[in-house]
Amino acid sequence: MTKKRIILIAALAAVLVAGAAVGAYLYINRFSAGEYVQAVLDMSYKNETELYMEITGVSREEADAVFADNLDATMEGFETSDMPEELLPQYRELFGEIAQKVNYTVGKTEREEDGTYAVQVKIKPITLFSDTYTTFQAEAEEYAEQITDSVTRGGEMPTDEEMQNHIYEIYYNVLKERVDSGMLYGGARDVTLHVAKTGTREFQISQDDMDRLDSLLIEDVQED
Repeated sequence: MTKKRIILIAALAAVLVAGAAVGAYLYINRFSAGEYVQAVLDMSYKNETELYMEITGVSREEADAVFADNLDATMEGFETSDMPEELLPQYRELFGEIAQKVNYTVGKTEREEDGTYAVQVKIKPITLFSDTYTTFQAEAEEYAEQITDSVTRGGEMPTDEEMQNHIYEIYYNVLKERVDSGMLYGGARDVTLHVAKTGTREFQISQDDMDRLDSLLIEDVQED
């Protein structure tokens, strides 16, 4: 598996945390922008729906569907890739675990001159993909050496599909081991989310702000 492929996987994992925040609306008379942001982030990233249900009045089924839909969207990329079908459920579950470990803290809220609310959010990016890349690369190279040794001794050369499938298994195991042993995070960063009033009783988080937040929550593998 090439580094380019690993970067793609990291990006797809990051997509796991994107989604439902934009377009979520609030229908109450008294509005707390900070509580609203907390509810949207908790529902979108951690599948914690109670506060969002309380604020918006949506059903549990609607709230629960957001997290599941985000996972479905992430896995669409893998379903069209060369990942073996039997590994898809395992990767889906793993990405769900990763999403629930994103680190953010909702801070103070200020009302701006244009009527929007600026909500401060402090995040610490998950460094899972950078942390595990060297380990994955070493294990993939070890696998390649094992194949070479086996073929040299007269063994049968695996097919490209068999080798690709094994690489996906190696990468899954490397990621899973790190997730289970404890996630590591980078330095704290501040992100401002602007919440605009779009109607008499309707509010919406800026898509650009959410995109920026999403891009920072999970760090991609860096090119050398």
